[in-house]
Amino acid sequence: METDSLLSGSLDGASGEYGSRTGSERGGAPGGRRMSDSVYGDSSSVDREPGDEELYIQQAVVFIEDAIKYRSINHRVDAGSLRLYRWYYSGIIQWGLGLTIAAVLLLAFAERPSSFSISSDPRHRSPAWQPPCGLTESIEMICLIILSVDVAVKSYLIGWEEFGKSKWLIGYTVVILISVMDWVLSVSMVCDEKLRVRRLLRPFFLLQNSSLMKKTLKCIKRTLPEIASVILLLALHLCLFTMIGMLLFAKNENGEWELHFRNLPSSLTSLLVLLTTANNPDVMIPAYSLNRCYAIFFVAFSVIGTYCLMNLLTAIIYNQFRGYLLMSVQTSFLRRRLGIRAAFQVLTCQGARRAAGKRFNTRTCLQLDLLKAFNMSPCILPLQVAQQYEDVGFMDREQFTKIFDELDKDCIKEHPPLPQYSSPTLQKLQLIFSHYYLILFGNAVALANVVCICTVLVLNSEKSTAERDNFVLEIINLCFILYYLFEMCVKIFAFGWQGYLSYRNNIFDGFLTVLLLALQITIFITYRLPYSQWEPSAHGVLSLWEMIRLVNLLIVFRFLRIIPDIKLMALVASTLLDLVKNLRAFAGILVVVYYVFAVFGIWLFEGAIKPPDSSVACGTYEQLEYWPNNFDDFGAAIILLYDVMIVNNWQAFIDAYSRYTTEWSKIYFVCWWLISSVMWVNLFVALILEVRDSLDAVHAHCLPWVPCLCREQIQEPTEEELVCQLHQHPHLQLQW
Repeated sequence: METDSLLSGSLDGASGEYGSRTGSERGGAPGGRRMSDSVYGDSSSVDREPGDEELYIQQAVVFIEDAIKYRSINHRVDAGSLRLYRWYYSGIIQWGLGLTIAAVLLLAFAERPSSFSISSDPRHRSPAWQPPCGLTESIEMICLIILSVDVAVKSYLIGWEEFGKSKWLIGYTVVILISVMDWVLSVSMVCDEKLRVRRLLRPFFLLQNSSLMKKTLKCIKRTLPEIASVILLLALHLCLFTMIGMLLFAKNENGEWELHFRNLPSSLTSLLVLLTTANNPDVMIPAYSLNRCYAIFFVAFSVIGTYCLMNLLTAIIYNQFRGYLLMSVQTSFLRRRLGIRAAFQVLTCQGARRAAGKRFNTRTCLQLDLLKAFNMSPCILPLQVAQQYEDVGFMDREQFTKIFDELDKDCIKEHPPLPQYSSPTLQKLQLIFSHYYLILFGNAVALANVVCICTVLVLNSEKSTAERDNFVLEIINLCFILYYLFEMCVKIFAFGWQGYLSYRNNIFDGFLTVLLLALQITIFITYRLPYSQWEPSAHGVLSLWEMIRLVNLLIVFRFLRIIPDIKLMALVASTLLDLVKNLRAFAGILVVVYYVFAVFGIWLFEGAIKPPDSSVACGTYEQLEYWPNNFDDFGAAIILLYDVMIVNNWQAFIDAYSRYTTEWSKIYFVCWWLISSVMWVNLFVALILEVRDSLDAVHAHCLPWVPCLCREQIQEPTEEELVCQLHQHPHLQLQW
């Protein structure tokens, strides 16, 4: 490596000084080397050991990578730690860690009780495959070893002193230790234990691995006091109307007492379900049929509880979450600026000063590993801007920061140039086939194809599979598929292979076209040439009707190509994609909640419901045949929890499990309803509103991983704030 010219000699007339410090005085950074300085007028020189420059560049590379990835720079910066740090944050290691966490979580589907059966209905379910003892345990132990290495590496990189201050890393260690002890207990009992405590702790691995989930949890924690106050108000409202209802609907007055107000638990459950409107108007019909004035009680309860208090809860949650995304963006923006400032500081030899501002030699560093950090950016703009300074020779702090301003801009993808043809005829054809009108015509053809499919489906809707004549539909499909093939070929001719594949729409269209062509060839091979009155009898794996249905399904998907060409539809679709991207942390926490409640549900209610032999009452779990919704395995438990979260007929589940187990089972379902339907759905609405408000403030310069928040809303950190943060770095002691 050519490093001799870096940070050496004159600084272009700039005055500066270098503080002389030993490795222990400087906190071991960089590498514990001693530096001595001398100042002669406007020049500065450094006496340094060989290899200092390379270490400075490696530190700058890592700090720039941290800035690009919005990571904290508070980690060890010696040569060995930097190599370990870059290895740990490499793509393959992080993917491996993510797959390990996913494998640990997915073990719940394979462990006893296994979810590997076709149906979860106890009346029809065949015996599920049960893994032999030691199979899932071996996979789990491998995952625990990998996670143990992960926590050890993380702890070493931030330093053991900082490890003692990190509650998440301490919790990470404790969860692994408890999991290992519980694993040993399982193996010693030949996998015959009743409870696996470690199953309840596995979601923690997902939480601790995502900084966004941690931020979301912190915001939820901040919101909990006001949520609790509204829930307490809801509880008082429920108790008050329960007492009024028990006084109004006494025994022998009417059927209301018999069905809904027989005792305190029954009254509370009936009104709680009415709060979700799941049993409206069933709950008031017996009383209302006798006297219309009884409707006042139920209407008043619903208006106050459902329309006032529940919507008040939504407003409170949204008010607490306002600014949540902006705060998250601000934190990430500060990390980026801090990483860039730290990289510049180490490149100026950790302490050079000059009145007009610091500078460093750019020629060498732009030819070395610093380029690797620039290339981590999804855009090539930073690299292009940096290379502009290569001929100048020096770069000050403002110029260095300006390079990374390009990272905050939207990237404009450049497409390869069109192929050059010498023939005038080919040039004219290329002009025609690369014109935008060809795309519009293709969209019109796709629309016509879908209309034809809909027409044929409507005409055949009353016919059985044997009565349908698939000849016409097959001919129509063949004509459209041939056009799609023609369109793909002429686009490849006009744009070239690289140009064709540089457009995502072309990749989507081409993939579906090749798939449709393969299916069509399969149909011809299986059924020979088309003729009228084809018999859709089974030949081999699929019948003709099933093959044509698959073809039509792919054609309907191909119709999605029109979305980018309709501005309003494209805006809605892009908004939806942004919502999906930016609600990943929220979805991850929801997965954790589902996982924990599913494990608890299996512990409490596994095998509780048995199909009865006698007739059952109308509207009950048994009469509605909700048998597949149970807690007999992890997969079935997840679906049951989802059904309760939707709150449609959730009273049937409460009633069934209270009859088959105890009345105390209602506490489990009410807790799940409060967390999932009351709290989580409102949080989801609040987050969507927050993201939507952020997306409305579209600006040309946006951070790439978050909604396009207006840059004027993000506060630029001051130089004093950055210097203060750098002074607090636990492993990089700088002299200024």
